[in-house]
Amino acid sequence: MTNDSIHRREFVKGAAALGASGLVAGSTLGSMLKPRMDTLRVGVVGCGGRGTGAMLQALKADPNTMLWSAGEAIGGRIEASIGRVQAGLDEHAEEGGHAGTIEVPAERMHVGFDAYQKVIDECDVVILTTPPAFRPMQFAAAIDAGKHVFCEKPVAVDAPGVRQVLESARKAKEKGLAVMSGFCWRYQDQCRETMTRLHEGGVGDLHTIQTTYNTTGWVRPNAKQDAWSETEFQLRNWQYFTPLSGDHIVEQAVHAIDWIAWAMQDEPPVKCWAVGGRQTRPDIPETGNVFDHFGVTYEYANGQRGYHMCRHWPNTPSDNSAYFLGSSGRCTMQPWTGQHVIEGTENWRGAAPGNDMYQREHDLLFASIRDNTPVNDGERMSHTTLMAIMARMAAYTGEVVTWEQAMESQENLNPDPFTFGDRPRPTVAVPGVTKFA
Repeated sequence: MTNDSIHRREFVKGAAALGASGLVAGSTLGSMLKPRMDTLRVGVVGCGGRGTGAMLQALKADPNTMLWSAGEAIGGRIEASIGRVQAGLDEHAEEGGHAGTIEVPAERMHVGFDAYQKVIDECDVVILTTPPAFRPMQFAAAIDAGKHVFCEKPVAVDAPGVRQVLESARKAKEKGLAVMSGFCWRYQDQCRETMTRLHEGGVGDLHTIQTTYNTTGWVRPNAKQDAWSETEFQLRNWQYFTPLSGDHIVEQAVHAIDWIAWAMQDEPPVKCWAVGGRQTRPDIPETGNVFDHFGVTYEYANGQRGYHMCRHWPNTPSDNSAYFLGSSGRCTMQPWTGQHVIEGTENWRGAAPGNDMYQREHDLLFASIRDNTPVNDGERMSHTTLMAIMARMAAYTGEVVTWEQAMESQENLNPDPFTFGDRPRPTVAVPGVTKFA
């Protein structure tokens, strides 16, 4: 087991101890905090579905919290999101649970591209759940302001963004700030048990990894309205525009790519090559320029390979699984069905109970803040994001892309500041024509 996993386990113990003793804020806990904070003020930037869920999980993680501020680029979303959070808190209370409270008056509901800075200025802990194009800038602002962060995955859409996040994560360590990523499977007990088994030699020497993220597609896109600028149109369909989402291999399937990274104990691959395209997406403006399928091969220094495929094809079977082949066995990991099995020299079947991995992330984040032992997922979340980005680079260009090339890439998908006005509409990449930058 790695030091990282032991560190996380200690956070769980700390959270459990807090719950068992009934301790929240007070003189003992307060003296452990840096700086001293009794009630933690939580702010959210991005009030879509993921932001709504993260707000509720943060308040349930620590009863001495307050949702204090909220920001969103587009108006009309904050009130509805907070209403759903309050409904979740009411249900939690009916079940006998304890949680924080919502204290967000109209003057702390911020709308516009500068809303993130206003939220950061008002809070102690910031939840970043906007489209990923905004993550590097917002993460940097939060860390520079001395705030703890929950940072949803992916953390960037291009290499300059990854480099910025890595630098901010380094600053967070220096400042003693907690950084929790949205790579939620790292906090799912059954997957943790399986990965520990693999790392301890459960299949012998690991040779090959295969992961899938095959689905029927994303949310239905929104046709352009006359009142919308081009920027607002793309924001309302952000999943379909590579400069905003990174494409679905970066925004969504990165979870399954993270299984490869995790199994390899976060050793970066040497290089990758990939294929991809658009077979089933309708050719209409609101489906943007993203592909609907990818296949990528990662090669590691010792010859190990990781294979990943993902697709968005309507009316086809879905699959989100991982398979590991080693010198003395093979492992199947299907988290959605609970199947965690090793067959080989020693057969094994996972026995860990399931848990709410989304809630666990926030439990650990707030426990680490209270214990003054801040978690920092910064490097890991950045490297997994870059693995997905380099796969997209390889598929878009048809080139073999090395880790060093990907990390040093100068391709900036959002070179201009965001404003509600005109914005270039990206075109679909063509392998062999689209150039690596």
